Amino acid sequence: MAEITAQLVKELRERTGAGMMECKKALIEANGDLAEAEVVLRKRGVAAAAKKSSRVTKQGLIGSFASADGRLGVLIEVNCESDFVARTDEFQAMAANLARQVAEHGPYPEGDAGVEHLHGQPYIADPSTTVARLISDSIAKIGENQGIPRLARLAVGENGGPATGGLGLYIHPGSQIGVLVEVSATKAETVAKAEFQELAKDIAMQVAAADPMFIRKEDVDPTVLEKEREIQRSRALAEGKPEKMVDRIVDGRMAKFYEEICLLEQPFIKENSMTVNQLVSQKGAALGDELGVPRFVRFKVGDKAGSDDSPADE
Repeated sequence: MAEITAQLVKELRERTGAGMMECKKALIEANGDLAEAEVVLRKRGVAAAAKKSSRVTKQGLIGSFASADGRLGVLIEVNCESDFVARTDEFQAMAANLARQVAEHGPYPEGDAGVEHLHGQPYIADPSTTVARLISDSIAKIGENQGIPRLARLAVGENGGPATGGLGLYIHPGSQIGVLVEVSATKAETVAKAEFQELAKDIAMQVAAADPMFIRKEDVDPTVLEKEREIQRSRALAEGKPEKMVDRIVDGRMAKFYEEICLLEQPFIKENSMTVNQLVSQKGAALGDELGVPRFVRFKVGDKAGSDDSPADE
């Protein structure tokens, strides 16, 4: 039997909002496994959240860049230890310069390889130093650990994406959340219209506010769906629902689950009587074009594990 510490109970409570005793019982049942304990609570109907909300434990900001033609966008997370440093002009200028560098010197490999590639490049604002050296020198000067945990560069037509479309960029006040959304079209003239650009911005704001995990139902991993159905069935039975009604209840709860995790199924934040999918269809009809949402990227400061890692010095 794993030791059920007060810290484990506290972390489960923060994840689920369940009571301390419920959390302790669930951890005992799950032999100390946090993820399994969360499933136990959800089956009992104690924890209603469909996914964990990561607690922000690190400071920093999201740097961004968007090209004038709306076909290229960049997000980059730059971390530090205190909000005081993140709000300094020097730190903010560094994040802006790094975003511009990723835009001008891409494409970059995906994931950690892209960050490593950036570390080795001459810094765009001072080519006499590398990005890795820039970060190391800044650490020495300020006395706080800093790092670049991730970056994203979206360009219309790259990486197998549609050749026609535009990007919506949204940076939440405070630069703690940044979103890039690609909206596809079939006609080049559509992308230049104000209605199209407004739609791209609105969907980016939607992603920032509602934090979807997938774009459409078909994108959801079947194993995720199977586990969620099992949770909702166990929960319905635990609530004493009649066996003959359970499948209908589970179907209703799965529809709600899709609303929470799939962008196109979510109620539109500016008009919740329609879904995002209906909004895209409506705007496409008004513009005389077929629109779609092939990709999005959402960064929130501190969400990526290990984001306090600083680059290795050269």
